[in-house]
Amino acid sequence: MTAINGPVHGTWEPHPAARWEDGFLSGNGHHGALVFGEPDAERVVVTHHTLVRPGGDGEHRRPPRLAAELPALQDRLLAGDRTAAEGFTDGRPMQWVRPFHPAFQVRLARPVAGCHDYRRDVDFTTGVVRATCAGWRSRVFVSRADDVIVQHITAPGLALDISLDHRLPGAPAHLAVGHGAVVIPEGALLSLRARYPDSDRAFTGVTLVVVTGGTTTLAPPHAHVEGARSVLLLTRVRRHTGELDVTVEGRALRDLPTVYDELLERHVALHRTAYQRVTLDLAAGAAARALPGSELLKRPRDAALLERLFAAGRYHLLSAGGLFPPRLTGLWTGDWNTAWSGAFTNDANLNLQTASAAAAALPEVTEAHAALIHRQLPDWRDNARAVFGARGVVAPAHTDGESGHSYHFNREYPLHLWTAGADWLLKPLVDHDETHGTRDPRTASALAEVALFYEDFLTRTDDDGHLVVVPSYSPENRPANASWGTINAAMDLSAARHALLTAADYHPDTPEADRWQALAERLPPHRINEDGALAEWAWPGLLDSYDHRHLSHLYGVWPLDEITPYDTPDLAAAAHRALELRGAENDSAHGHLHHALIAVRLRDGERVAHALGQVLDGDFFHASLMSAHYPNRHVYNADAAHTLPAVLIEMLLQSTPHRLALLPALPPALPAGRLTGVRTRFGAEAELTWGPDGATAVLRPTRTVRIEVRTPSGDAELIDLVAGEDHALSMGAW
Repeated sequence: MTAINGPVHGTWEPHPAARWEDGFLSGNGHHGALVFGEPDAERVVVTHHTLVRPGGDGEHRRPPRLAAELPALQDRLLAGDRTAAEGFTDGRPMQWVRPFHPAFQVRLARPVAGCHDYRRDVDFTTGVVRATCAGWRSRVFVSRADDVIVQHITAPGLALDISLDHRLPGAPAHLAVGHGAVVIPEGALLSLRARYPDSDRAFTGVTLVVVTGGTTTLAPPHAHVEGARSVLLLTRVRRHTGELDVTVEGRALRDLPTVYDELLERHVALHRTAYQRVTLDLAAGAAARALPGSELLKRPRDAALLERLFAAGRYHLLSAGGLFPPRLTGLWTGDWNTAWSGAFTNDANLNLQTASAAAAALPEVTEAHAALIHRQLPDWRDNARAVFGARGVVAPAHTDGESGHSYHFNREYPLHLWTAGADWLLKPLVDHDETHGTRDPRTASALAEVALFYEDFLTRTDDDGHLVVVPSYSPENRPANASWGTINAAMDLSAARHALLTAADYHPDTPEADRWQALAERLPPHRINEDGALAEWAWPGLLDSYDHRHLSHLYGVWPLDEITPYDTPDLAAAAHRALELRGAENDSAHGHLHHALIAVRLRDGERVAHALGQVLDGDFFHASLMSAHYPNRHVYNADAAHTLPAVLIEMLLQSTPHRLALLPALPPALPAGRLTGVRTRFGAEAELTWGPDGATAVLRPTRTVRIEVRTPSGDAELIDLVAGEDHALSMGAW
């Protein structure tokens, strides 16, 4: 493992993984590898972002054609019928998106006389997963340069039996599997083709076996190596329709370098550069830093654990983002029965997982997020037309990565009514533009389409002349005295206002900008309820349901800057009261960390520490440092692993295009530390050092701007930053 300025940038274990959930992970945003590290029966589970199981295609995979019925629904809801939206469907049953699944496992069996001094580890700076035992060494990484899974095994007189095995938990009984094995000058070429039941779709894996020394023989579908000095395996998988020419795929692998060090050097040049941009040092003790991850997880209050989880979170997020951003399981699974289909769940989880991308200097993740959106915009247009009869776009709440159509809904989850999704999903792209001082024309175009939707959709008004969002939906909650589909959810109001104003900002000096600004000004304000809390629904008479894992109504606090303690103190106080009243419902990790992100924006360090404590004390992390959805490591899920770095960054340093907040919500348990390389939305790289005697920050701006600096006491100071000139800030103890 590599250490940079103190913290250990990796994790290790003294035993092989007994469960796939504990396997160490490597990935390049396309392929993933889940490594057990067993010296006599090694398994490497191969995954790919495109592997979703087909089935159930047809009309149920399209958005429901409900536009003609929309005016009648709006009339009923506005007239006081609080259950009217329950019948606003086309009668279909709940249709889950296509489930994500693993491909197969590369199995390496060898005779072992004994094993001592065993160790497995993963180096976050290189993405290499290693295991060693009594002269045997295995190294695995997924190349960013060559898009291939690389395995390298060395041992004196190495004997290996190598096979590609599709038999993973939950694999369909009627999966049609064919194997291939041929001897070639390098060693062998193995292939596995699996056709899905009742489908013309299939996936094919090809492994090139390069043997140094010894002999290679076949016992199809296995290859057997005897007396070798080393064995190099290069593996790719492709999902396809019809036949795939394995010979062509094998030739492509044979064109790659077959020297491990050369393959590694090409990969590390890309991976290390991205990973090392940001570091967090919490002044943890050397003894704790040296512990294996499973032991460190037993010390939830140790700063060394937060250091390692921060490093692991950035590593896993970088490794999962490429072709797509991370799924609910990142890029990995060892089971075909992934919870919630291993989907991209857009109404909370995806944005939470990618929340650190801009600040934590991972534009690779934001680009993956953008690619998913831009590929699916045609489907978003279909959603707007079919459900609402509108121009523009409406995002789905769930997607498998292939379809952006909104078809996953039922009475208790009327997700087809969620109109805030496009603004929510585009917000990270806006953050990226602010951070880098750019205006991506693709983002500008998508924002314009969101604004067009609101022009067509926002046609109803209340007695005061305010526009009304009807129907409206607050994921995934309902009023205490009404059904799920209702009127003026706080998230919908914030999203509509933000989308219209941001679209206008991206299209200045145009007639459209004037129209969009005027439309935003006609939206109603948020409502404060009888408890003094920001109401989840601004429509009079709708009562709040507080015990819920989602915090959609506080969208104006995070990730938006609509509600802040500095600019809107009364609304911020109401939002804080809403946060105090919010329950944890089913203890999902994303609920706790969403709570923490909002608490940070509201400068409540105690509440941040409590939310973090719920996750750290709740046994949410596997030995791999990938996380679970529920306490006690129940349901493999990347939410906690990927979201935690965002919480740690925001409690140390927050930024908007014109403001910097230093240490806004620092827990007392972290009295000293150093954060380097973070990016701000006003275009500066920042370094922050703090301790009992005070704190210093160094800003390295790339553009000239005036910003407001806020200290832990809340004091404000205006400073001018000049592009290319470092600016140092210091403050005493607080």
